[in-house]
Amino acid sequence: MQYYRLKELLDNLYITYRHKYSSKDPVWILHRFSNDNDIELIGLITAAYAYGSVDQINSFIELFLKRISFKPYEFIINFSKHKDKKYFEGLYYRFNTEADLVKLIGGLNRILSVYGSLQNLFMNGFNQNDGNILNALGNFSREINNGHKIKVGNYFHYLISNPAGGSVAKRMNLFLRWMVRNDEIDLGIWDKIPASKLIIPVDTHIARVSKKLKLVERKSIDLKFAIELTDKLKKFDPNDPVKYDFALCHIGIDKKSVVIPGS
Repeated sequence: MQYYRLKELLDNLYITYRHKYSSKDPVWILHRFSNDNDIELIGLITAAYAYGSVDQINSFIELFLKRISFKPYEFIINFSKHKDKKYFEGLYYRFNTEADLVKLIGGLNRILSVYGSLQNLFMNGFNQNDGNILNALGNFSREINNGHKIKVGNYFHYLISNPAGGSVAKRMNLFLRWMVRNDEIDLGIWDKIPASKLIIPVDTHIARVSKKLKLVERKSIDLKFAIELTDKLKKFDPNDPVKYDFALCHIGIDKKSVVIPGS
């Protein structure tokens, strides 16, 4: 009985929150673009900087877009560090500097020149026989970070996290949710990857709500936590377990109380 009550709650939450522009969530930024190349690039950049308050994230991405005349693909494919880094002068976000942004854009320029698109890069490491997208995500992150050594006090690698070391990789899993899932919220432009392979992006809001709902037993908020939660959600929707992420996250952000029907 508890299973059906919890599924009813989760399904109702999904329906409640899935309508466009139901929040200030950064995903709505992606809906302003119609070209897949623009969507995946601004999607990755937005996800990379999706830490801190929603208002701060949206303000930073809006300023970034203004600097590049709202043309992500055109700017990045033609990017030259020598002549174009001037566009990012004074553009920093919390502990990520303008130099970090220049490195990220330069890395994306290299990826486009080699693979043609971010989707092609990801698919290069994706295997349909894998239980989830972890191996492909690890390869994806390494390629983007290629050539940038981790240094003490340098936060560039914080932008593109790699799950290989046990990181929850919340923002990269968020990016993949945006790219793979297809509904009113997520854009689904990467249609070669089953939504069942995704891992839920876990942050403090997701962790708090999922613990309250007893969806997960693990206490540490890490990669194992994310996998355990995803596996639990597969019991409610094996083909699209991460569809519940948006609602669970915003319940946490809004600090709304959650009551299981009939409990």
